[in-house]
Amino acid sequence: MEQLRTVYQGGVGEIVEKKSRFIATVRLVESEEEALEVLEAARKKYWDATHNCFAYVIGERRETVRCSDDGEPSGTAGRPMLDVLLGEEITNVIVIVTRYFGGTLLGTGGLVRAYSKAVQEGLANSRIIDKKYGVRMEIQSDYNGIGKIQYLLAEDKVPVLDTEYTDKVTMQVLLPKGQVEQMKAKITEGTNGRARMREVEELYFAVLDGEILYKDALSQHKTLKI
Repeated sequence: MEQLRTVYQGGVGEIVEKKSRFIATVRLVESEEEALEVLEAARKKYWDATHNCFAYVIGERRETVRCSDDGEPSGTAGRPMLDVLLGEEITNVIVIVTRYFGGTLLGTGGLVRAYSKAVQEGLANSRIIDKKYGVRMEIQSDYNGIGKIQYLLAEDKVPVLDTEYTDKVTMQVLLPKGQVEQMKAKITEGTNGRARMREVEELYFAVLDGEILYKDALSQHKTLKI
């Protein structure tokens, strides 16, 4: 996939409807096994809750989707929660909504709205990122050509990971996969063919608050405790 929307840092959101508390816990997961581990941790923490409903979406193409009403009337909790995740086009995420019953029945429509709203609140308190599938590319040039290369990279807002100055200048950059050939052509033309370029690896990356995230940095908050 050229781009994936997913969780960078999970969060917790809470709403109250007719004295019932709905606590939404959002976490990044990259396998069904991880999702079930997060679910079990939530059930242990909120062992005294009336319900621990959940929904998760996993996979680059959202191949794995599961949800549960956990004792609520069929279709009033898990499916509405899942619909929010699918509507936001988020993947590799689990949301558990814990309910403490407040003594007043909400009815079918009320439950659907409450569980949907809780998930939205949980997502609002999480950090969501768009990961791009790209290439880490090495660019090597003499000092005469580096100014033009830096201009071209800045023009297309290409993240620069590192620059090494020796007898030549070597740069490590991240490019969206679909932009690689175009950038190669621009640099070749701009330096009259003097620059050398090498594709090092393909990977996902994201830019968050000006910081470049890739590899382990994308999942550094995955182990957040429930």
